[in-house]
Amino acid sequence: MSKFKKKQGNAQPAISTASLPDIVFMLLFFFMVVTKMRDTELMVTTNTPQASELTKLEKKTLVNFVFIGRPTPKYKDKAGTKPRIQLGDKFANPDEIPLFLEKFKTTVPESQRQAIITSMKVDSEVTMGIVGDVKTSLRKAGQLKINYSAKSRERTK
Repeated sequence: MSKFKKKQGNAQPAISTASLPDIVFMLLFFFMVVTKMRDTELMVTTNTPQASELTKLEKKTLVNFVFIGRPTPKYKDKAGTKPRIQLGDKFANPDEIPLFLEKFKTTVPESQRQAIITSMKVDSEVTMGIVGDVKTSLRKAGQLKINYSAKSRERTK
């Protein structure tokens, strides 16, 4: 009899990692194809005014945008040449703003709904009449945190 016994059957084969890069790349391509990275298409021109005292918004996920301006040449036939309000991907009236805000609130967790800010991107050539109508509609809808978007002004020394 032998003093040393060979251990047979206790050793487990190593896991093959040869197909791991293939799986990782398949997942990568899947998410690249499926992910929708679309921003709102601007249907109005918004040449925002310049300002010197600007603050940057911290959480952009809590900001919903209201665009006000004249329709772009692509949409002039459908929308005319007067200044229009754009909510999301469509033209709207001030009466439609409360529904737009409610739809946006459903996408935000309930604990963060008080921090929602409406950012108005207004063309510098637009009169204040339509802006006043939008502000009144926002006030009636209970949205009191309003931000005006502007470009940074070059500081002269």
